[in-house]
Amino acid sequence: MSTGIHAPSTSELDRLLSETTMFDAVIEEIDGRRIRIGDRWLTDYASCNYLGFDLDPEIIDAIGVALRRWGTHPSWSRLLGNPRLYPDIEERLTELLGAPETLVLPTITHIHFSVLPALAGAGTVFVEAQAHKTIFDGASHAQVNGATMHRFRENDPDRLADMLRAAPADQPRIVCLDGVNSMTGNVPDLVTLAAVTREHGALLYVDDAHGFGIIGERTEHEPSPYGMRGNAIVRHVGESYDGIVLVGGFSKAYSSLLAFLTVSPELKQHLKVTAAPYLYSGPSPVASLASVLAGFDVNERRGEALRTHLHALSVRVLEHVRSLGAVTPNVGSTPVVELLVAQGRDLAEVSELLWERGVYATLAAYPLVPRSQTGFRLQLTAAHTHEQVDELCRVLTELADRGVLRIA
Repeated sequence: MSTGIHAPSTSELDRLLSETTMFDAVIEEIDGRRIRIGDRWLTDYASCNYLGFDLDPEIIDAIGVALRRWGTHPSWSRLLGNPRLYPDIEERLTELLGAPETLVLPTITHIHFSVLPALAGAGTVFVEAQAHKTIFDGASHAQVNGATMHRFRENDPDRLADMLRAAPADQPRIVCLDGVNSMTGNVPDLVTLAAVTREHGALLYVDDAHGFGIIGERTEHEPSPYGMRGNAIVRHVGESYDGIVLVGGFSKAYSSLLAFLTVSPELKQHLKVTAAPYLYSGPSPVASLASVLAGFDVNERRGEALRTHLHALSVRVLEHVRSLGAVTPNVGSTPVVELLVAQGRDLAEVSELLWERGVYATLAAYPLVPRSQTGFRLQLTAAHTHEQVDELCRVLTELADRGVLRIA
C-alpha cells in the first residue's frame, strides 16, 4: 500500500493495531462484497479485486478442472519445468498487451527484487518520489549490488533529464515509477517521461499493478474513459514498448497470485538464468494459473461491461466526494479513492465511525504514508452494487458533517 519512504518508527501502527478493528482483522465469511468480522457484516472497500473475478462462477469452476489435471501445485522451479499453463498464459498475455514478449513470475515484489538489479548492474536507478515501496526496495537491492540510486518527481521531467545527463552513459540507467498510483489513483504523463528516457538512452520501468485489467487501449467505440481490454497504461496512452518495461500483476484485477513483465526475446532468455524467482522460487499454485487463463476468457467476453460498471461506480463516489469539498488526490476516474483525515482528528476515530456504519476501508496510517497523507483508501470493484455505493455516499456525507474529513 505504501508509496513513499518514511521513518521506521511503528509506534503509531502499534497504537492503531490495538485500538481499531480494521488492522489485522480475521474475516470469517464473505457474501459478494460483504464481509463478516466477528458478528458484524460490513461492505468491503479494502479489496483490490477490481473486476470481481474472485467471485466469478465461470472462473471458480475452471479451477477444479485444472486441479484434477495438474494437482494443487507444480513444485518445480520454472527453470526445471513449466506446466503447459505457463506458456499458455504468456502467449495470451503477450497478445493482450501487444508486447514483444512477456515473462510471468509469482509476484511483483519478486520481480522488483530480481529484475531491477539484473537490469541496473553497476548503473543508475532513478525512483519516482511516490513510487511504491517495493520499487524502492528493489532499487535498494540493486544499490547493494553496485548500482547508484536517486529520487525524482514525475511532474518534473526537465529535472529528470538533467539527472539522466549527469549519470554515466556507459552504464545502464533505469527510471522507475508507478502506472496508476496505488494511493492517489492518478496516471502519470507516461508519454513525456518515455520521450525523456528514450532521448537519453535510458530504460523506463513502470509498475502498473493497479492499472492492468482496468485501463487499456483507447478507441472511438470505448464504453468508458478506461479504454478497452484492460491492457494497461502503455497501451492506454498509445505508447510502444520501445525502451519500456511494463510490470504488472494478476493479484488485483484478475484475483490471482501471479505477476508479469514485458521483455524482448533476448531479455527474457537472459532473465531465465539470472532472475532468482525463475531459477529457485516455488511457483504460483495451479488454482492461480487456472484462474488467470479463465480470466482472459471472461475479459474477452464480459470485460467491457465490468469496466463500464466499475467506471460508473467510481465516478459516482468521486463526484460525491468532490461535492462535499473533501480532499482526494484522485483527479481522474480510476477506482482508487483516497480520503485524508482533517487536521487534529485521529485516524482511530475515523476507523470507528466507518466500522459503526458498516464500511470496511484501507487505513493509510503513518509511517505507511507521511503524516500529511494520513487517511483511508476506498477501492471500488465491479462486484459492488449501486445500492452499496448509495450507502457509502451517505456515510461519507456524515463524516464530512462531523468534520473528520479534510476539506479543500
